[in-house]
Amino acid sequence: MSQWPIPKPMQAALNAARTAGDAGEVPVGAALVKDGEVIAVAGNATRTPPDPTGHAEMRVLRAGAEALGQDRLTGCDLYVTLEPCVMCAGAISHARIARLYYGASDPKGGGVEHGSRVFEQEQCMHKPEVYTGMGEEEAARLLRDFFKARR
Repeated sequence: MSQWPIPKPMQAALNAARTAGDAGEVPVGAALVKDGEVIAVAGNATRTPPDPTGHAEMRVLRAGAEALGQDRLTGCDLYVTLEPCVMCAGAISHARIARLYYGASDPKGGGVEHGSRVFEQEQCMHKPEVYTGMGEEEAARLLRDFFKARR
C-alpha cells in the first residue's frame, strides 16, 4: 500500500490505464493539469487505430494543446502511470511541461531515469521537474496483470 494518498490527477491516469488495458492496449494512462485542474486524460491507443505514437503521454499532450490552443504547455503538470519512453520524454520537453509525475519505472523502455535519460542530455532544451513513484504499486500491478494474462 502506498505511503501517501494518490492525488486525483494520478487517479485519473490510473483509470485511463485500466480502460486502455480493458481495450487490449498496454495499460498506461496520463493526465494533464493546468492551474490545478485536469484538462486532459488519455490512455494508450496504439492498436486501434494503428498508431505507433498513440502512447498515453502523446495523446494527452495533443489534447491539452488543443484545449489550450497552443503548442507550449508551460505551467502544466503531467501525471503518467509509467516512466515515459524516449519519444514521450522528447515531446514532454518540447511541450515545456513544468512537472512530470510518474508511477512505475520502466528499466527496459524508459527514457527518463533509464535508457537515454533524455532530460539529462545537453541537447535537451527544457527539463521538467521529475517526481517518481506516485501510484507505483497500482501502476506496476496493472502492467504485471496485463502481461501475465497474455503469456
